[in-house]
Amino acid sequence: MIDIKLLEHLEGYLTESRKARFDAVLSQRTKHFTVATEDVYQLHNTSAVMRSCDVFGIQEINIIEEQNSKSIDREIAMGAQKWVDLNRYQTVNNCISDLKQKGYQIVATTPHTNDWELHDFDVTKKSCFFFGRETEGLSQEVLDQADCYLKIQMAGFTESLNISVSAAIILQHVTTKLKQTEINWQLSADDMLEKRMDWCKKTIKSYDEIVERFYNR
Repeated sequence: MIDIKLLEHLEGYLTESRKARFDAVLSQRTKHFTVATEDVYQLHNTSAVMRSCDVFGIQEINIIEEQNSKSIDREIAMGAQKWVDLNRYQTVNNCISDLKQKGYQIVATTPHTNDWELHDFDVTKKSCFFFGRETEGLSQEVLDQADCYLKIQMAGFTESLNISVSAAIILQHVTTKLKQTEINWQLSADDMLEKRMDWCKKTIKSYDEIVERFYNR
């Protein structure tokens, strides 16, 4: 439960332009779509995917670290780690189970199947887009548990794109298409309050001292 009076007090430490920016960004945030990366080797790829999530309004990213444990490359993420929620999993099964409990269909991105091409993808369904390792792609475990498959149509000799490029292309397309529908894709009122509080915490210097003074006054 968010303490509204505390939140209002904390927002008093923000400039008007910063508060307006928070409101503008939150109005475009969604959990209708999310992204999962599976054991990506190159740190900058995971960080770049996180940056794309922030740019296109995706509030959560899920990172599976069954073989490779990652820390976020701050230079590539360009501060996105402050604004996007990161969920970490040690196994594919735990990630998929959690996502399905949250109501997401599992969408495997792969150039080797003919299920959905990007321009035909049904954006009305709550979806998590899975991206795999740089060379091997998604594991058979993900492919077997996927609800559908998605590919980007290509016309050249190269059969695949870098995962960060693929993520950017897919997210730009599906979020643009989603906002043209009547679906209630925005964050809930409670989620927006939680993010306002979270972003205040990550923005305001001496946050802990300010909170302590607020409750001791």
